[in-house]
Amino acid sequence: MSKTILVVDDEKNIADILGFNLKKEGYQVLTAYDGEQALAIYKEASPDLILLDVMLPKLSGFDVCNQIRQKDYKTPIIMLTARSEDTEKIHGLELGCDDYITKPFVMQEVMLRVKANIRRTAPDRQTEDIKTEGIVVDTERYDVYINGKCAELTQREFELFSFLYAQPGRVVSREELLRRVWQYDYLGDLRTVDVTVRRLRAKFEQAGATTEYIVTKRGVGYYYEG
Repeated sequence: MSKTILVVDDEKNIADILGFNLKKEGYQVLTAYDGEQALAIYKEASPDLILLDVMLPKLSGFDVCNQIRQKDYKTPIIMLTARSEDTEKIHGLELGCDDYITKPFVMQEVMLRVKANIRRTAPDRQTEDIKTEGIVVDTERYDVYINGKCAELTQREFELFSFLYAQPGRVVSREELLRRVWQYDYLGDLRTVDVTVRRLRAKFEQAGATTEYIVTKRGVGYYYEG
């Protein structure tokens, strides 16, 4: 079955171009032109991925992302921004978007990122949990439990943690994490990793973790301390 993508952009020509190219790749496409319409379509259709512009009428892309993430932390969200300011990109990542693309964009880049994020919605998974003291890594549901409480991770957060968790004590650079976890030639900056790690730590703390499982190696990267 083909995957469904919700394209949200108030510029009809951009939405049409994105929709045309996505359909050529075999996706089903739904389109919204403002934030309220985007939420209504999302609730009704449960798309497999959302391409979400930041600057929207009625509700901003940030508001839409925030409302979706309050109940759904799995559906991949790629934010489209006409601005190159780091603060805007970081804000989107902090709200839980999986990726961002700056306008004007190259269509091939958009398609590559869509494919990379869509693959994550149906990966080959193991059927058994991986357990260590206080932690259960649920490879079926793509989540982590801290002392029995679900940390409610996005797929990107889960993949980042799993990558570090699988090689305890090994320091992994931000550059390698971008290559291996984001799974393509990532064009963002290294703070993307830092923001994702910060979200992971906050979610683990909310789930009751008393240990800082992801440790910073200053000037190098991060490692899992089991």
